[in-house]
Amino acid sequence: MSQATLNLGMGGHQNAGNGETVWLTPPSLIRALGPFDLDPCFSPPRPWATAGEHYGPDVAGGLGGLHAEWFGLVWCNPPYDRHFGRWLERCADHGRALALVFARTETAEFHRTVWNRADALFFFEGRLTFHHPNGQKAAANGGAPSVLVAYGREAVQRIAAAGLRGRLIHLQRVAV
Repeated sequence: MSQATLNLGMGGHQNAGNGETVWLTPPSLIRALGPFDLDPCFSPPRPWATAGEHYGPDVAGGLGGLHAEWFGLVWCNPPYDRHFGRWLERCADHGRALALVFARTETAEFHRTVWNRADALFFFEGRLTFHHPNGQKAAANGGAPSVLVAYGREAVQRIAAAGLRGRLIHLQRVAV
């Protein structure tokens, strides 16, 4: 992954946020990890493809991709809001998914949907800089460390082969 995608200088706690919950995945990250069969949580407009098929908020009778049928290897960069745990739970239930979320490792949702159900985690060296819905790169990094959460062997293998800077941690699943 290029230095342009990561903001390795930590400095202060920067935040590219302006109240938005939609932060697009850097296209270089999708290229490094893909291809994916499905992205169930994209929001229009979509300046670049993240998967072969995209579910927006209008699918499943207007309920969105969280409620539609999932297939294949899933890419999930869920909205950065209080419902992220529902997306991770769905990734775990599907069993073939890569999710990109903030590394809030101490939260109850992270324990329930990641520590107890994921196969591996990838912690980035530095912080990601996301893109706005119009495709423009944010002026600053995301304001918190991000982590890739792998559900299933294929997702773990994709991370291992991607050549990203950071650390891949294999987990032991816990029966829930």
